[in-house]
Amino acid sequence: MDRHRGSDRHRGSGGAPVSKIERAEVFVASPGRTFVTLRITTTDGVTGLGDATLNGRELAVASYLRDHLVPLLIGKDPARIEDMWQFLYRGAYWRRGPVTMTAIAAVDTALWDIKGKTAGLPVYELLGGRSRDGVLVYSHASGTDVPSLLDDVERYLELGYRAVRAQAAVPEVGGTYGIRKGKVYEPAATELPDEQPWDTEAYLGFAPTYLEAVRERFGFGFHLLHDIHHRLSPIEAARFGRSVEACRLFWMEDPTPAENQEAFRLIRRHTTTPIAVGEVFNSIWDAQHLITEQLIDYIRTTVVHAGGITHLRRIFDLAALYHVRTGSHGATDLSPVSMAAAVHLDIAVPNFGIQEYMGHPDETGEVFRSGVAFADGMLHPSDEPGLGVEYDEKAAERFPYQRRYLPVARRLDGSVHDW
Repeated sequence: MDRHRGSDRHRGSGGAPVSKIERAEVFVASPGRTFVTLRITTTDGVTGLGDATLNGRELAVASYLRDHLVPLLIGKDPARIEDMWQFLYRGAYWRRGPVTMTAIAAVDTALWDIKGKTAGLPVYELLGGRSRDGVLVYSHASGTDVPSLLDDVERYLELGYRAVRAQAAVPEVGGTYGIRKGKVYEPAATELPDEQPWDTEAYLGFAPTYLEAVRERFGFGFHLLHDIHHRLSPIEAARFGRSVEACRLFWMEDPTPAENQEAFRLIRRHTTTPIAVGEVFNSIWDAQHLITEQLIDYIRTTVVHAGGITHLRRIFDLAALYHVRTGSHGATDLSPVSMAAAVHLDIAVPNFGIQEYMGHPDETGEVFRSGVAFADGMLHPSDEPGLGVEYDEKAAERFPYQRRYLPVARRLDGSVHDW
């Protein structure tokens, strides 16, 4: 019998039968947002869920899983998580990239879910147990003008949030960057990319004024965050950071495109406003220089886009050595599977900083049943074995795939700008 493949179980060193992966299924559905979900089933009937969502390129990951990874999983030992990660990463020869790392993340997360269920323990216990009682989160307040932004900040504070991100539309520019249109802020809301105007000088003149207005009205008894979405040059980001130092931001997020990691050194020289970056990173090598040179304060990589729990833990451990804290991305393009995995990791790692949390529309809750709970400004993981998330395949059938893209920014001269 082939010791690596087949539906029969081989015996471990103690003579006990060893469970194998019997089936792996990929589901694509759009319950409020498009999600790609992997479900792995073992010969013992234990199932594990993984999130494989890559917004705007989700079908590429679904194909990568179905056509390339699923055939490799059948017959493998689901308990050998590290070995599987190395096999999928090194075995392809073509390494890294968002599609590959998102697909590997789905497998890795599903295997952690299976391991927890097999052990009868929540995943955070397998990661060393709790380092804290809850996971501090922030959500997104926004407005079409300053008064509506202030009202929205007040709404989140009344809901119990201890940290709020603030964004307002730049007057007379016309874009809706960072602005909620419905009950839930959803940036990926159109079948084709919404091409929105952007004016850097108008933004630099306006954004500090509404952050100051937030502090003037509500004081400093909560954390205030702001997202720049990679739209400034390094010196412009330095100018912005210095202009808002009196607001004592928890962080300014993605101040400049991170392809040139050395650019963050220039920002560091000019401002003490903390810097967060990394939601578009997919490996430890994307963040290595920024972390080891202490050019950032928070690393925002995610379970789903950075190779799963196994690889993200490596990134967080490296960050801990250099006084960089975690602040993982948590927009609605992370399914409840990824959000649960993030909370299990957040509650265990010693250098946790904060977790983004936007919540999901009601349709998402019809497909995913999650035990993650929000209370007193924090998220709390489920104590059920594994990740504590269930996937309702029948409910998902009511929400067929719908293409949704993030907006694209164009400068006033018509040229494409960073999102």
